[in-house]
Amino acid sequence: MAHSAEAGPQGQGHRIAKGTRLTRQHVIELSARGVAEVVVARPEPGDVEEDMAAQRLAQALVAGRRGLRLGGAARGRVNLRAEHAGLVEMDVAAVTAANHIDPGITVATVPALQRMAENGLVATIKIIPYAVPDAGLRLACDKAAGAMGLRGAQIAAASLIETQVGSKALPLKGREAIAQRLARLGAQLSPRVVVPHQVAPIADALAQAPGEVLMILTGSATSDPRDVAPEALRAAGGVVEHYGMPVDPGNLLFLGHLGGKPVIGLPGCARSLAMNGADWVLERVICGIEVSPRDIMGMGVGGLLKESPARGQPRERKTVKGAP
Repeated sequence: MAHSAEAGPQGQGHRIAKGTRLTRQHVIELSARGVAEVVVARPEPGDVEEDMAAQRLAQALVAGRRGLRLGGAARGRVNLRAEHAGLVEMDVAAVTAANHIDPGITVATVPALQRMAENGLVATIKIIPYAVPDAGLRLACDKAAGAMGLRGAQIAAASLIETQVGSKALPLKGREAIAQRLARLGAQLSPRVVVPHQVAPIADALAQAPGEVLMILTGSATSDPRDVAPEALRAAGGVVEHYGMPVDPGNLLFLGHLGGKPVIGLPGCARSLAMNGADWVLERVICGIEVSPRDIMGMGVGGLLKESPARGQPRERKTVKGAP
């Protein structure tokens, strides 16, 4: 059936849904309603019915990969959902190639490296017509083979070193925001460490930090590759690999390593739970996905994020009516 239709005697009939494969009994029931003609879609030899086609393509997408669960096929659609929290791994070129085979064979996904909660919808495979040619489906499955998976957290705990300028006690807001970011991926923070905003205390704290990933949240912004926090990482025996990123908020981030552990110098905007550049780096590091300086410098397109209310220097100042 190309379109749904009422069938059976008046008052005791039923509806035959579009996409139903017509049988002799359906024809009898339509005739009982006085229906003499219906519009149908007739599969050609070698065509694959929509649900079967969607199921085959979905299975091809996750072949040999982990973390994604296939839903049941219905009306030519199969959904892929996250089995656990994590980042979406995707061969973008492979998915794009599969979408170029036949306009009726489609795969829609979230962006690559999108963070997903458990059971989040990652992709939907939709066969648009009621059937597609087997040859085209086979080619799409070949192009998309193993193109999608989900990478969960590869660490259990991270350490955050906070620096203090002056004698005023540091609020917990920053630590709590970082803890929530880790918790979304199933990791946690080691006990709190607060040190003066000086090279030696930060270096000592880095050397003693137990976490598998080390983070520094400074009381004063890191405004140069030779500022206090990057110098502390070098003093501890580590390496600063990159400073700055074309993501706003999040410009003042630096990335390095110490004894095999990733070290992230967080921008001040990480004190807010609003999305910022640090999220993109931290999430990948937690999930064991390498982040290179080239990766960071490639984040600029799409890197203009929502303005944070806590931003010290807004992109645009509000004007007050009547003010000079």
